[in-house]
Amino acid sequence: MTFKHTSLAVGFAAVFAAGAASAQDNLVKFGVAQYTTNSRTSGITGIGVPPGADAETGDATTVLFEYERMVTPNIGALLVLGVPPKIKANATGSVAFLGEVMSARNVSPTAFAMYHFGAKGDTWRPYAGLGINYTRFTDIQSTLAPKVEMSDSVGWAVTGGVEYVLNERWSLNASATALRVKSKLVATGTTVLQTTIDFRPVVYSLTAAYRF
Repeated sequence: MTFKHTSLAVGFAAVFAAGAASAQDNLVKFGVAQYTTNSRTSGITGIGVPPGADAETGDATTVLFEYERMVTPNIGALLVLGVPPKIKANATGSVAFLGEVMSARNVSPTAFAMYHFGAKGDTWRPYAGLGINYTRFTDIQSTLAPKVEMSDSVGWAVTGGVEYVLNERWSLNASATALRVKSKLVATGTTVLQTTIDFRPVVYSLTAAYRF
C-alpha cells in the first residue's frame, strides 16, 4: 500500500470515527450488482507460449451489502461489501481455441467518503463519492497450470448514483462505480506463465436502503 493509499485509509477512518460521535442517520443497503470488466493484459508470456497469446475476463452478477453512516445531512461514510463474484477468463489471440482457461473469486471491500446533494426529506437525492478499494483473489482455478497466484490490488474508487426516498425509513438506490483493480498473475506448471491484468471494472447496482 502506497503513502497515498495509506493517507486515504486514515482519512476514511477519521470520517467513520466522526460519524460514530455525531451521526444523524444510519443506512443499511442490500441489492444486486453487475460487475462489468473491461480488462486489458500485458499479454501472456512464458517458454513455449506462442506470440499473440492473451486472455480476457468476463462479467459477473453478485449480491451487494452496504452500510453508510451520515456525519451530517449531506456527508456520509460508506462501506461496501458483496458476495465474492466468480470472474472467468477466456483465452484470446493465438490461443483462443483453448476457451475458458481460468476462474477466480474477488473479495473486494471498498470504503467511500460520500456527498449527498439536496436536503434531507427530498424525494430524489443524487450522490457521489471518492474511495479506496482493496481486492484479493481467492478460489483460483485454471486449466493451464496446477498453481496460479494473483497479487492483491489496492486502488482508487469513484461512485455516483441517485436515491429515491419512499418514506422516512425506506429508499431505493441506483449507482455506478468505477474501480482501479490490477493484478499480476503467475501460473506455474510445466512452464511459468505470466501476465498483468488491468480489470478496470465498472459496477452497476440496484439496492434498497433502510434508515435508522
